[in-house]
Amino acid sequence: MPDPTAVNSMFGRIAHRYDAANAILSGGADRWWRRRLVSRVRRQQPRHVLDLATGSGDVAFALGRALPPDTAITGMDFCQPMLDQAEAKKRAAGTGAFANLRFVPGDGLALPLPDESQEAVTIAFGLRNLADRPRGLREMRRVLRPGGRLYVLEFSQPYPWFRPVYYAYLRWLLPRIAGMVTGDRAAYVYLNDTIGEFPDRAALAREIAAAGFDEVRATALTLGIVALHEARR
Repeated sequence: MPDPTAVNSMFGRIAHRYDAANAILSGGADRWWRRRLVSRVRRQQPRHVLDLATGSGDVAFALGRALPPDTAITGMDFCQPMLDQAEAKKRAAGTGAFANLRFVPGDGLALPLPDESQEAVTIAFGLRNLADRPRGLREMRRVLRPGGRLYVLEFSQPYPWFRPVYYAYLRWLLPRIAGMVTGDRAAYVYLNDTIGEFPDRAALAREIAAAGFDEVRATALTLGIVALHEARR
């Protein structure tokens, strides 16, 4: 499992170029993946939402645009430079914009929230960075109300016929491109490794179920390189 100190330092170093790198490295698909996540949450119409590992806040802002203005949305991350980027975006949106959205520091392995305080928890591309996934999933379940829903958007394992192309991209092109965009190639070598070692859809669904969730389902996106998991507490 990833070392939390190293992960925090890595994201702190690339925070200023994180959004640009995501858009370039995904070919713009990151926006579509977020839309799929947000559309699922919107169907539920929760009143209290936690966006864990919020990073620079892209999912939290998308939720803020899609959900009613009285929905309380909390964006939480353990990397302060990433939260600083999110706060800068909120300020840039203007006074009064996203008044229902707050960004706070917090560790996914010990969430600073009361039991059963959220109706939905989202985590996009952050689960694989937790030092203890089972513990993190149990924490997400703890803060969800009975009947609340978990939404996990994460890299997965692509369809078998596409794997040689995908892994060649991860191994050879992604670190080079990311190094040019962010100036930190080593960070994306790490990300490459975590993607390659992450469970496939079925295995992650079993981990989520083992943490106590019900009705776990997974949807493959973009030839399986990303998956959207949804589950009920």
